[in-house]
This record gives sequence, structure tokens and C-alpha cells, in this order.
Amino acid sequence: MTRLLAVADSDSYLKWAAGLLDATPEDWVTDLAVVRTPITPSAAQIASAVSGTRAQGEALPPVLTARQLRRAAERFRPDAVLLACTGPVVDALAAETLSGLRPRPVLVSGLPGISVPATEKAWLFRSGCDLFVVHSGREVAEFSEIGARLGGGGAVALARLPYLDLLPREPAAHGAGGVRDRVVFATQAKVPRRREERERILLALAGLGQARPDLDVVVKLRARNDERQTHNERHHYERLWTAMEAEGRVPAGAVRFAAGPMHEHLSRAAGFVTVSSTAALEAIAGSVPLLVLSDFGVSAEMINLVFEGSGCLGTLDDLATADFRVPAEEWCRANYFHDSSASDWTGRVAALVAAARAGTLEPARSLLDGPEHAAARRRARLRLEVPPRVLRYGYRAKRRVRRYLKAF
Repeated sequence: MTRLLAVADSDSYLKWAAGLLDATPEDWVTDLAVVRTPITPSAAQIASAVSGTRAQGEALPPVLTARQLRRAAERFRPDAVLLACTGPVVDALAAETLSGLRPRPVLVSGLPGISVPATEKAWLFRSGCDLFVVHSGREVAEFSEIGARLGGGGAVALARLPYLDLLPREPAAHGAGGVRDRVVFATQAKVPRRREERERILLALAGLGQARPDLDVVVKLRARNDERQTHNERHHYERLWTAMEAEGRVPAGAVRFAAGPMHEHLSRAAGFVTVSSTAALEAIAGSVPLLVLSDFGVSAEMINLVFEGSGCLGTLDDLATADFRVPAEEWCRANYFHDSSASDWTGRVAALVAAARAGTLEPARSLLDGPEHAAARRRARLRLEVPPRVLRYGYRAKRRVRRYLKAF
């Protein structure tokens, strides 16, 4: 029997962690918690993140301070800990908050979505973990190369993205009576960056809503305007729409905004569109035709490079005519839709736990242990230890002081 504790710090990582726990062997004992940081999801976001997983039928995962998390880990005595968190938080938890647990648990981390191209930064922050979990053969190869070149860290393991199996791939199984009358636009916090680019997307969605009154055009938000998410979103789509509507640039009611679990929206979707979102893979898994918009570029910076060759790239003009696509089967097999039997992450965890119990496991060595990284690690620890409201006040005060000093 293996005891696995999963710790998440944001909505997307929580969704990933809850899904991974569902894929563990039946005899494993698992627990799930959220560690408090400035990007802690709201209660509604937590409920949405665990929807469709085993955790949905239980009490919502608790939000714990760093100190409470340490005590919870001491009580649970995990054989392994899944650090499903943003990079700096993974590093701070592994190096400080959970350091010194006896017996030392196997530390597992990874990324919750599309990770092409692999980045050195992602590896560096997780180099103190014994296992790094990703979701395609291409990602395994790229991160293994980075690990061999930089050192530190442990092995790279393969898992199937857990939320790809929440929807059956038979169209008749979807929606009320099999009806598909919804077009879902999945937002991405980081891209496109410019306000005018996001306004172009909203104008195209509004045009589709007007031209096709039979379709329910929905902007699926990762967070409402007053909620936090993994990455900061400077130009929030709902806020932009409100301003555009007030200026008379878009017709009232042409588009609606909604939160909630993505798989529920996809269950009656006739089409799906995004600039870059792991939800595109959920759409593929649910046999929902899709468009990945290429108007703003196809590149690593746009986080959509992986969709080259998929047959799903399209434009805002294609969106206006509801010209959605079905991905190439060859691309699917090479990217994220490998057979579940190829996933080896639970077997790798079990082997590492066995080695730890036998006293033969050499813990991973973090590449961020040197004095040159001490200041960054202290800042990450502040995110864990200082209440978010107090931390935000501190950041605002610091910015005011800087502006004041620049005036002289």
C-alpha cells in the first residue's frame, strides 16, 4: 500500500492533481489539500476543479497554511507527496516546508497541461523532486534532454492527462438528448497579451452569436473578475466585454460568460475555440470539433506550437462561419492521446517508494540550493507564509515607494 498526499496551489493545478489521484491503484490511500498562496482558488473554483473526479463526492479539499500543511503531512505520513503547484511554490515546499519529514517521502511534481516546448525554468523549479510527470512522448523526450544537460531532479514519467477521459467519445452521449448547440471559447490568461487582440476575438464571437441565433456562444472563464487563477490576466474578457458593450461596439446578449467545469460545457458543445488552452485537448477527447486561432501567431510564446500539424489551426474568419475542424488521428496518437497502458507514472512512484523503504533511494538534488537563489526562495516562502491580503498590501506599498523615489 502507498500513501500519497497531493498539494495544489491554484485552480489548474488542483484540477490536475484531483484527476491524477483518480488514476492511482485502488489500494493506494490518497489525500488532497490546497496550500494558501496569493492565487488560492475560491470555493467555487475548488468545486469546479474537482468536478467529475473522486474528490467531488467528498468534502472539498481544505485550504491550509504552510504550517498547517506541515502538520497535516506529519499526521498523514505519506510515502509520496505530489507537489501540484507553480514552480516557485514547488521549490519552497520541497526545500523548506516539507523538508525533514521522517521518513522522507518521495517527491513528485509535474505540469498540468501542454508543455511544448519544454523549458529549463520548469525543470529548475522542480529539480528537487524525484519524479517529473508530463503527458506526451514528446514532452518526456524534451524534459529528459533538459534533465540530462542541466542535472538535478529525478526521472521523467508519462501520464495521460487526467481530464481527457471525463467525456465519452461518442457524440450521442453528450448533452440533453444528444443536443449540441453551444460554441465554447476557452480563455487563456497569458495570451494573446494585447487588449486589441482580445477585443478582436470578442467581436468575432459577437458576430457569430448574431449570425447564428441557434447557437449559444459562451466565453468559458477560468476565473471571474474577482477571482484569482494560476497566471495573472491583465485584460479580463468579461471586463473588456462590459466596456465594449457600454461603448455600443457589441450587441447586448450576443455572448454570455460562464465559469464552472469545462467538461459540463463541452457536454453540449457544437464547437470549441481557443488561442491556446489545454481545454482544446478536452474538446478532442469529447469529439467536439474545434479551432485553435492562429491570427496572433503560432509559436512557443503563444503556447500553441504543439498544434502545428493537427489540422485544427484556423482564423477568426473561420470562427465567423463556424468552420470547426477534427484533428488528424496521427497527430492525436503522437500528442497526448497515447494508450493509457503507456502511462508509467504510478509504477515509477511505487518503485521509488520501494527504494525509499529499502534505504537505497538517493534524493533528488535541487539546482536552486545555492546562495545565488536564496533571495528568490525567500520571496517564494513569503507567498506561502504571509496572508495574501497582507502580502498584496506590502506589494502596493513597495510600488508606491518606488514611484515616489523615481520622482526625485
